[in-house]
Amino acid sequence: MSDCLCNKPDRYVSFEGIDCDQNAALLMQSLLRHLAEPAKCNAFWTYFLNKRRPASGPAPDDLFLIHSHLNQLRDFFEEHEDEAAQQLLEKIELECC
Repeated sequence: MSDCLCNKPDRYVSFEGIDCDQNAALLMQSLLRHLAEPAKCNAFWTYFLNKRRPASGPAPDDLFLIHSHLNQLRDFFEEHEDEAAQQLLEKIELECC
């Protein structure tokens, strides 16, 4: 086994010290700020928000939704040039998904 991996977080061994839920909540706040602008919202994001707060049944947690829609979120934040959200999304993907 290579020693070069020793300094990277190992999400499969422990989430200790990684606040995945808080990071997911922060990313959702960024997304919601964008989607508050009608020009940035479309049918997909309406669907996404409806999944987040369904009319019935349990709501998935934000981390699950982020994990399920990594590519769409990445494209969205790139399109709207939100570098901070892009970096946070990458952090979440590497450490928590």
